[in-house]
Amino acid sequence: MWKTIASALLILTSSISFAQTADKVVIDLETLQKPHWTEQELSNATVITDFVQNLMNDHNFDYVLKHYNDSAYVQHNRNLPDKVTGLVGFLKEFVEDYPDYSYDVKHIYVDGNYVIFHSHATLDREDRGNDEKGMNIIDTWRLEDGRIVEHWDSIQALDTFMRFYSLVSGGDIQNGNGVF
Repeated sequence: MWKTIASALLILTSSISFAQTADKVVIDLETLQKPHWTEQELSNATVITDFVQNLMNDHNFDYVLKHYNDSAYVQHNRNLPDKVTGLVGFLKEFVEDYPDYSYDVKHIYVDGNYVIFHSHATLDREDRGNDEKGMNIIDTWRLEDGRIVEHWDSIQALDTFMRFYSLVSGGDIQNGNGVF
């Protein structure tokens, strides 16, 4: 009898765990990686995947600060504060308003020390997978010796709300690093 109860609990626990992880956006590097990448390029893609997964999908800001808070990080998106601390501060506030914010990576490109993610970001869980909602984002990171040192992005708002949000929030210059 106890074995039956234990088995039922295990199945129930597994089902709950699966439902929770099935709802979470996870970057699948294994599927997105290319066979021609060098060992170093795969290593760089792995670093960026870990960084982005914890920052954008898991919202695990303590982890990001612990592992990636390198003072060499230069932010080229002029609407975001500089350094990893500035990025984390911005996203902490952002996910308070949009706790279901997610970043679904569709393509990964690597060229030496540059890693590029082409992604679909959405604010609401029900918009995930709908390419008429959210944002089309291309992020580029440069690494040196396995550390993230620069970031650029290009963002296309896909719906009226995101266009309005971009218009309203897009005018404040938060750093002087330039876009190139």
